[in-house]
Amino acid sequence: MASAITANRAELLAIADAVAREKLIDREIVIEAMEDAIQRAARARYGAENDIRAKIDGKTGDMRLWRVVEVVEAVDDYFKQVSVADAQKLQKGAVVGDFIVDPLPPIEFGRIAAQAAKQVIFQKVRDAERERQYEEFKDRASEIITGVVKRVEFGHVVVDLGRAEGVIRRDQQIPREVVRVGDRVRSLILSVRRENRGPQIFLSRAHPDFMKKLFAQEVPEIYDGIIEIKAAARDPGSRAKIGVISHDSSIDPVGACVGMKGSRVQAVVQEMQGEKIDIIPWSPDTATFVVNALQPAQVARVVIDEEEERIEVVVPDDQLSLAIGRRGQNVRLASQLTGKAIDILTEADASEKRQREFLQNSELFQNELDVDETLAQLLVAEGFGALEEVAYVELNELASIEGFDEELGAELQSRAQEALERREAAAREERRTLGVEDALAELPYLTEAMLVTLGKAGIKTLDDLADLATDELIQKKRAEQRRRPSSDRPERERDRDQREENKGGVLAEYGLSEDQGNEIIMAARAHWFEDEA
Repeated sequence: MASAITANRAELLAIADAVAREKLIDREIVIEAMEDAIQRAARARYGAENDIRAKIDGKTGDMRLWRVVEVVEAVDDYFKQVSVADAQKLQKGAVVGDFIVDPLPPIEFGRIAAQAAKQVIFQKVRDAERERQYEEFKDRASEIITGVVKRVEFGHVVVDLGRAEGVIRRDQQIPREVVRVGDRVRSLILSVRRENRGPQIFLSRAHPDFMKKLFAQEVPEIYDGIIEIKAAARDPGSRAKIGVISHDSSIDPVGACVGMKGSRVQAVVQEMQGEKIDIIPWSPDTATFVVNALQPAQVARVVIDEEEERIEVVVPDDQLSLAIGRRGQNVRLASQLTGKAIDILTEADASEKRQREFLQNSELFQNELDVDETLAQLLVAEGFGALEEVAYVELNELASIEGFDEELGAELQSRAQEALERREAAAREERRTLGVEDALAELPYLTEAMLVTLGKAGIKTLDDLADLATDELIQKKRAEQRRRPSSDRPERERDRDQREENKGGVLAEYGLSEDQGNEIIMAARAHWFEDEA
């Protein structure tokens, strides 16, 4: 009998060691799981009301089973309490208030109890394994990892990473890339999330950072920090652009990334399934960087609108298709790379646009300032494009225009201010006709013209405005990133682009900042808190 018990003890420890090695978790966790399983089986045997404890010696395999009882004068709960007289039999000197140990005999596991104990141990070990996986991978986001394709489910690729599994979702795969079970794949650890079914490790082969990390592996200068990839943009499986800069003037960043006879860039291209990569010198000057980003197209000039965060690029007529790229790919990648919305215009388009704006602004000044055509055109030629610019510019700027003096400048400013007041009065009248509350006019940053726009959108009370989110109020419309003659574009594409263009906040056209939008919304909601108070 003693030998059988010894064998069982040895077998218990051997099982704990084997499970710990297989699942790569601490042996103590497995033993704790076994103790928990024994405690549950004992409660099923002796009653769930008992406070039963089990302990397995990690060195010898000895198992002890007991219940904890409280010493009391009068017993109310026979499962968890014991009288002073009975307590003396278990532990001499026990007094009221002590918690003492009542040893229990070892239990024999029946089939059902053994199955339940097995499930408890499996669950505990599975939880420990998941926690170990999460702890191992949680700080490894943005690393490149190699794994073996385990299976493909609904287009998502499950990758065996050795100690865990990762998944490359369909939208994070390189289009048209075919992977089969057993293939070795490299991918970027995109994120690691703790979920109910265990840690989820999301991988990507389509993210721009995957390309950056591949270059860091192939180009020692990037790994060492001598060359830095400042920006990257990808159209996975087709084309990519990266902007690089060297912190050592003696090293050419583009040449270092290309390598001898293109060896370095070709290694990255092969890993990315033949994706063409444009390596571009990065520049802190936005205009220069945009010109570089649009390579191989040649650019005539660049006009930057800082307020709208748009860039107007003028190219020769024969460079238009090259600048836009197939299906707008070149300009789209350049826009992603620079973080700016880019409009592509030909010389003819730009000239036509300038003439149209010149005539419009000249006509505006003629009508609103009551001046002749020559004087209006002179103002436009000097860079004035709005009544506000004339009304609030420094007087000496107007007086310094050839043929102007201070008296004429002051008169023009006076007329511009009167014109603005007329506009404001007309807008106020229209706003009131629309039924927009006067309370909205007291909110910060909102002009009468903005209130008219709100009224036309059905926003007429403080509550109407307070119900909006900031982006619903001020979010800018999607920037048009390519421009082709309407006749050259399919009607379906033109309609789609128009729908996209029309998306935006109610006051998107007025160029309010996010902070201003937040302040307007919070001011509109202020009366809610006053009502609560």
